[in-house]
Amino acid sequence: MVFENIPRSVGFLYGLIVIILAAYLWYSGRWKQKVGWLLLVISVLLGFAIFAPVMPYQFEQMALGNDQAMESPIIVGLMGLLVLTILTHLFGRFFCGYICPVGCAQEIAYYVPVGKIHIKQKIIFMTIRATFTIIFLMLVFALSFSLLAFFGIRDFFYLVPTAGAVVFFVILLIATKFYRPFCRLVCPGGVIFSVAGWKSLFKVSRTEACIRCRKCRNVCPADEAGDNDQKAECYLCGRCVEVCPVKGAIQFERQKSGRNAQPVSRRLKNPRDVSRTRQGEQEEKSEE
Repeated sequence: MVFENIPRSVGFLYGLIVIILAAYLWYSGRWKQKVGWLLLVISVLLGFAIFAPVMPYQFEQMALGNDQAMESPIIVGLMGLLVLTILTHLFGRFFCGYICPVGCAQEIAYYVPVGKIHIKQKIIFMTIRATFTIIFLMLVFALSFSLLAFFGIRDFFYLVPTAGAVVFFVILLIATKFYRPFCRLVCPGGVIFSVAGWKSLFKVSRTEACIRCRKCRNVCPADEAGDNDQKAECYLCGRCVEVCPVKGAIQFERQKSGRNAQPVSRRLKNPRDVSRTRQGEQEEKSEE
């Protein structure tokens, strides 16, 4: 049950701390999957305990101009959104990946051991989300009507048995097979953070140690592991690093000249690695 006496600002401060901590752990090479799991669980529990920081709902209330639901002036909410957007532009989508309870609940759901549906059409998904966001904003400003209300985010985390809560529960069921359906197809906040993360200063990149085994591409649920992928939809789940057979081939690093990845070295000492690299390059070029 949500504790109403705890200020929602606690969730915002938690988000700031986690973004900086996670970025440091990734950059220093100290990131572990168990740390990610711990953050996912804590963030979901915060969703149920203080209903924060739930970006889709907060974005909805800011658009509606509902100060009471925000528990703070709208300008404060907008400033908070600006700060999170700047941090996303610097370090990537850690907020979506490990802080927002809506995204974290879906991430946990995806770990359920059932058959997965991999659809490599992120541009189409991003277009659907952008279209939904435009319609959502038009209805809010023209009729003060919110499409997000149908998804029952508030009722779900408040443990209120309504039709909306059932809708969000169904979304979680879908998330066991299809990666983050709400984040990738609906969330208006996802549009903002996707644009911010597209040119983020730090990104997960392949280094010169990459042998083009394609394991990262096969395991990436957001289809963001290719050389030319801009990582706008990368939620820093760490699956690519986990399956990579070469230590240091995938790193979280500062980008140079606006590129999202460094070129693979042609001076590999192991002939087998050279052969695998060339074969992988040819296969990736044929796909792209």
